[in-house]
Amino acid sequence: MRDHGLVKGLQRGELARRTGSNLETVRYYEKIGLLPEPPRTPGGYRSYDTGHERRLRFILRARELGFSLEEVRELLRLVDERDRPCADVRIVATTHLDDVRAKIADLRRMEQVLKDVVRQCGDGTLPECPLIETLFRRPADVRRSSTPSA
Repeated sequence: MRDHGLVKGLQRGELARRTGSNLETVRYYEKIGLLPEPPRTPGGYRSYDTGHERRLRFILRARELGFSLEEVRELLRLVDERDRPCADVRIVATTHLDDVRAKIADLRRMEQVLKDVVRQCGDGTLPECPLIETLFRRPADVRRSSTPSA
């Protein structure tokens, strides 16, 4: 990423504060190579610039959107290429979108099973708890026994 600002010489704490992250997050992303190690001052302190800040914001936002570390690494590789091939970025994003949609479908199935079990509990005075019984079943049995509601 290009440095688009004039800010130079940020220490790690200031970089973390400006991006809303914490020191450990900055250290971790440096350690795994997503954030390049900055130059050091004569006193040995790391000296981050606006390029580091922009890159860290990119990483944090991508993680908020659920991209895995490897997907973030791939996106950053594409960002670092001069021509930033949008078609390649689209492939990464489309694959991630498919994963998100699959997770949403799984969550909807979980919601339905839990909704059915809670309904079966009634007022909570049953001698055997439907939730406990559901948890003892195999997952395939639970899916078959739950009926979708309209």
